[in-house]
Amino acid sequence: MLESLRRIVQEVNRALSLDDALHIIVSRVKEAVGADVCSVYLTEPGNREHVLLATDGLRPEAVGQVRIPLNRGLVGWVAEKADLVSLNDASTHSRYLSITETGENRFRGFLGVPIVQNRRVLGVLVLRQREARRFGDDEVTFVITLAAQLAGAIELGRMHQQDLMPSRVLSGMAASPGIGFGTAVVVYPPATLEAVPDKVIEDTAAEADTFRAALKDVSAEIDRIGDRFSQEDRAIFDAWRMMLESDSLVDGALQRIQSGSWAQAALRDTIAEHTSVFDQMEDPYLRERASDVRDLGRWILTRLQNQSAPALVYPPKTILVGDDISVMQLSAVPTDSLAGIVSSGGSASSHIAILARGMGLPAAMGVSDLPVSRMDGLDTIVDGYRGRAYADPEPSIRAEYERLASDEQAFAAELDALRGLSSETTDGFSFPLYLNTGLVSEQLPAGSDEAAGVGLYRTELPFLVRDRFPGESSQYNTYRRILEIFTPRTVTIRTLDIGGDKPLSYFPIEEPNPFLGWRGIRVVLDNPQIFMTQVRAMLLASVGLDNLQLLLPMITTMDEIDESLRMIRRAYNELLSEGHAVKMPPVGVMIEVPAAVYQAEAFAGRVDFLSVGTNDLTQYLLAVDRNNPRVAALYDDLHPAVLRALTQVAAGARVHGKEVSVCGELAGDPLGAVLLLGAGVHSLSMSAASLLRVKGVIRSLSRGRARELLNDALRCDTGAAVRKLLIAALDDIGLGGLVRPGR
Repeated sequence: MLESLRRIVQEVNRALSLDDALHIIVSRVKEAVGADVCSVYLTEPGNREHVLLATDGLRPEAVGQVRIPLNRGLVGWVAEKADLVSLNDASTHSRYLSITETGENRFRGFLGVPIVQNRRVLGVLVLRQREARRFGDDEVTFVITLAAQLAGAIELGRMHQQDLMPSRVLSGMAASPGIGFGTAVVVYPPATLEAVPDKVIEDTAAEADTFRAALKDVSAEIDRIGDRFSQEDRAIFDAWRMMLESDSLVDGALQRIQSGSWAQAALRDTIAEHTSVFDQMEDPYLRERASDVRDLGRWILTRLQNQSAPALVYPPKTILVGDDISVMQLSAVPTDSLAGIVSSGGSASSHIAILARGMGLPAAMGVSDLPVSRMDGLDTIVDGYRGRAYADPEPSIRAEYERLASDEQAFAAELDALRGLSSETTDGFSFPLYLNTGLVSEQLPAGSDEAAGVGLYRTELPFLVRDRFPGESSQYNTYRRILEIFTPRTVTIRTLDIGGDKPLSYFPIEEPNPFLGWRGIRVVLDNPQIFMTQVRAMLLASVGLDNLQLLLPMITTMDEIDESLRMIRRAYNELLSEGHAVKMPPVGVMIEVPAAVYQAEAFAGRVDFLSVGTNDLTQYLLAVDRNNPRVAALYDDLHPAVLRALTQVAAGARVHGKEVSVCGELAGDPLGAVLLLGAGVHSLSMSAASLLRVKGVIRSLSRGRARELLNDALRCDTGAAVRKLLIAALDDIGLGGLVRPGR
């Protein structure tokens, strides 16, 4: 039945209307299960009815006419329970409701399955059999699985049919703060790699020249586009250039061309090979790099096809809307015309989101059920705080957002006055704020003037864009650059954090449960040559600067710490014996797993500092993959369990007088910053977009008040209660704008 399931879902997703989708469902499911009847009733909560909207087996004239009151009959019972009902003979059940208009009184066997999306019953899928019949387990599970997969398609189809666009909130992820008003301009990818067919060529040399010419054109385009952005944001384009020049990308395509494939198919297969590596990763920042590779592939394909971007008219306040907006499409809009971005793809870690934050543009990414084809030209509002968009909003919604935008402008002016001021509490406690970064090549990272240094520099990207491990000299150049930019400020560089969830194409790791597998420090300790090369490069890069701190990821045992320290000491001694004036840097460990929380005191006795990665720690503590839409709502870094873990880590570090930093998203949340200050954390590390907001709350509180709020939060039972408590506290001191227009 698996093939039937796949085929039905594909047909439904291709349907042009809700009626077509429902007709496909009833006819295909009836055939697959061998039932005499298949019907779909959709629930109308406003009218408190279940309406028969499609059937194969009942009287066609009953469609649209039969309406079962809410909670009545077997259909109402299925919807009420949000659970299946399977009966051998429906007519004998106390909840049975005889409806003569459909002719269903001729049928006895009954199976009703709810169609549920986000805990809301959209309708009921019903199977009937003329004879008494209890549907088998395989048939029941088939229908349950199908109903779950069809829910989204039915909801989207109903939205289109009922024209629910006005004032409907479109929800996604908050990617760049702010509120934007304007006109939606829809953009589509100019070239589709997946649509490229196979084609054999004979003149491979000419085809290779064609490919190289396309690369040259794209490189020039990247240079031209990069010049439009600020110096801080040009770092992103350096990453594109590195991918464009990487041996694995260029040589991979050329090898396929030499084998007889035309350039477009060679590019298609090479890009697919590269993106598959990134797509498997758990880390959202690194997984988003797949979009960067696809973007680059589309650019090259556009040149190979001699296409140019379609001419679009950009109104004075353009809200750019698309399924997967590229940097090329963003750069085509005059800067003074951009008012916001709404995309069904991407996340807060995508390069479009990074650019939006650098440009001060509100952005909502990963917007589910975004009706792209219907939005062009619509009046649109973007709420970058909550990751929402409103198409053709009602006057009351617009008026409320205009009020909030006015408040935001006034508050932004107050925050801007904080530039250059120290990050310290009202009672004079210095609480430095650092920057999280990890781009391959950076001239001047965004927010560097406001940051006390770099609290987390990820080293994975230089490894991921190559076809082999980078050598010591290559790594030295990368680390030296970031250390020089920030000298004399501290730069904390994390050693390689790869594994089953972040595999390298040239070092594949396949595991059934990569999140609990061979990753982080476990991999490099099992491959000491990788670790030693990286540590040597870091120590050499710090010579004469002495602003390096070394951070070890995914530590779970004391043995891992001891072995890592032995190897770091060995690299240090080797370099000394070679005549290099290296110095031993402070070494810290990341607290990311529950085991590390309970051993924080012991860890602090071995190393120089602790750094808490709240993203992974929250996921492990709550057993929630925040990238899984089915459970993402359960992810809450203000959950009381997370707060108790953080206080335990801080307490353990205090025993040995060691400092604790926090580098997860909680550190960049003004609400979280209050609690971390109260817990006795010494510093925070965050994205550049969060620096001034967090500084604003730090400069408005004393440590004593922060401790009081932490104690109050620890008495809360839920993360929602903690959030409510903190928002009220910020409102009391006039800082509600830090979290407006709501969370």
